[in-house]
Amino acid sequence: MDLSDLRRQIDELDSRLLELLNQRASLAVEIGRRKAAATTDVFAPERERHVLDHVLSANAGPLPAESVRNIYTEIISSMRALEKPLTIAYWGPPATNTHLASVRKFGSSSSFIPQDTIADVFEEVQRRQADFGVVPIENSIEGIVNHTLDMFLRSDMRICAEVYLEIFHGLLSRAQNLSEVRRIYSIPVATAQCRNWLSAHMRGVEIIDASTTARAAMLAAEDPSSGAIAGEMAAQVYGLNVLAEHIEDNPGNKTRFLAVGRLEPNPSGRDKTSLVFSVPHRSGSLLHALQVFSDADINLTLIESRPTKQMPWEYVFYVDAQGHQSSPNVSAAIQKLRDMATFVKVLGSYPEAD
Repeated sequence: MDLSDLRRQIDELDSRLLELLNQRASLAVEIGRRKAAATTDVFAPERERHVLDHVLSANAGPLPAESVRNIYTEIISSMRALEKPLTIAYWGPPATNTHLASVRKFGSSSSFIPQDTIADVFEEVQRRQADFGVVPIENSIEGIVNHTLDMFLRSDMRICAEVYLEIFHGLLSRAQNLSEVRRIYSIPVATAQCRNWLSAHMRGVEIIDASTTARAAMLAAEDPSSGAIAGEMAAQVYGLNVLAEHIEDNPGNKTRFLAVGRLEPNPSGRDKTSLVFSVPHRSGSLLHALQVFSDADINLTLIESRPTKQMPWEYVFYVDAQGHQSSPNVSAAIQKLRDMATFVKVLGSYPEAD
């Protein structure tokens, strides 16, 4: 076959793909009608997890798994929008990592509204101006995002889903080469993650703190002698050149983000339950509290303490446990924890992200 024959086959496959996608869309519309009649939530993370797992296990290549995941995330997003378009609040201006994580989780067929603070994200969902909110919770290098943890004590929002995002930093600027850059804007965390590269390539250049990486890109866009440490999406949004790619010192840098709302997902078969608790201020109380998870053979993937901010030297403890709160072992462990703790709040059970 020559090139024209191969292209003709691709055209035929595209027609078949479009026909199948529209058949899928018709089914999604019918599902949407039935969900509306039963007042069921449109977003079903446990079902979406099942769909992605199914297509990934069936994938024989040559498409890589990540490509299949991205394609089906957008298919699911498009189909979900036929049932009901979702509005997602996220922290920061457009092109932040939180914005990118929001698109990664909900797909580009959702509507995304930026918020100035993490508290604003929670408030937007609380006031029903957004269906869900997306906020960062922890970074593999810098650790926990304390303000997000603190918000769960002040809000009744539930954790509905999680998503991990690989963090890539680049040096962005309107300049044409590195020698023209006189100052660099970024957030302190991003600057710290690129310290070795900056020392090797930008020694003596002024580093100026910004509130977000997207804000840094906005400032760099105003001055051709300025640069910003930010992601590739910021370069596209704010019209900047990428003068250097992957300048982060640690290539394994990832951030975990949470989707918050009112939804309580059903078990998916591989779930995580988040909760916060406090214990009496006496010897062994924390050890005994954590022992209930060990006794139930439950793995804890996060343990973090925060001051209560009500009494000096009193703390609450945030825990992520593998398993769904409806499963017998997790349910029993939580009940035992309630019997010995002074305060327990389950923040949600949701499918565990890859």
